[in-house]
Amino acid sequence: MLNFSSVLSVCSRANTRSRRQLVLSSCALLLGMGSTGMIFAQSAASSGVGAQAAANWPQKQIKIIVPFAAGGNTDGISRLVAERLSHAIDQPVIVENKAGANGAIAAEFVAKAPADGYTLMMAAMPVLAILPSITKTGYDPKKDFVPISIIGSNPFVMAISKSVPASNLKEFVSFIKNNPGKFNYASGGSGSVSHLSAALFVKRAGLDMTHVSYKGGGPAVADLLGGQVQMYFGNFSELAAQASGGHITIVGVSSDQRAKQLPSVPTFSESGFPGFRTETWNGLVAPASTPASIINKLAPIIKDIVAQPDTQARLNQMGVDPMGNTPSQFSEVLFSDIVTWAEAAKASNLKIE
Repeated sequence: MLNFSSVLSVCSRANTRSRRQLVLSSCALLLGMGSTGMIFAQSAASSGVGAQAAANWPQKQIKIIVPFAAGGNTDGISRLVAERLSHAIDQPVIVENKAGANGAIAAEFVAKAPADGYTLMMAAMPVLAILPSITKTGYDPKKDFVPISIIGSNPFVMAISKSVPASNLKEFVSFIKNNPGKFNYASGGSGSVSHLSAALFVKRAGLDMTHVSYKGGGPAVADLLGGQVQMYFGNFSELAAQASGGHITIVGVSSDQRAKQLPSVPTFSESGFPGFRTETWNGLVAPASTPASIINKLAPIIKDIVAQPDTQARLNQMGVDPMGNTPSQFSEVLFSDIVTWAEAAKASNLKIE
């Protein structure tokens, strides 16, 4: 019986252009993953790296490109992974920050980098799943990268003002529907994850609310406390203190399962909105034609690193839920999120530039 590894092995031995073209579609079909499978087939049929070089990987320093400046969560996760990966493979692993254009500069750089396993990117969900839907980019998230593993995710939570006479999501929706056009929802900026999450929920719930954009989450939360806005989507870390103090009410978690930090707060699916999931995540990707043999070596190492108790403790300190999934699971998340966030961008009336 054919399995994932054996199919990729066949694909990776396609060492001429004609053979690569012949096996490319067959590999995708055998993998049974549609367009996701095509990504892996393209990776396996790559001519960018010789078979011997791929088999001997790694033999030198690996670079993890971070699409944002040093100091943020993505940077912190990257440095944690780099440290542990270096120890696991006995090779130097460095982090290089390439900030700019909301992450597009780094993504374009990695998309065009040699597909030899020595240049990776710590992708943030908005860079691959949102940015290409709202602006022109020099990369295609479906074609230019091969997923390795999601390190961790950050579910968003929906908080409502105490000025609203509601204690749960159903009561909030009922109240807003009975008062169309009278209330507002806040975001940390137009086109931000908080904006798109809220816009998508408003659309799916059939609510009539006005978007108020702020320069960051801090001012948005301040006006939520003051009652100038009635709803806000944000990270648990930025809302935890106000929620625990009883100043706002968290009524929903936008992940598939309840958050460990909020075991009493239901998911949106539990509250009558099945399929509503708006999580951010950080995951390692490589240029799309990176040989499958390298991905097959690297992915289990990353999975093991994330599974280590000390790694999980560090991620939890950052407010990140550890994942460490497989390349195929990462692909499924990415492709699903691209669809979700395209819908959210349309719901928010953001224009593609």
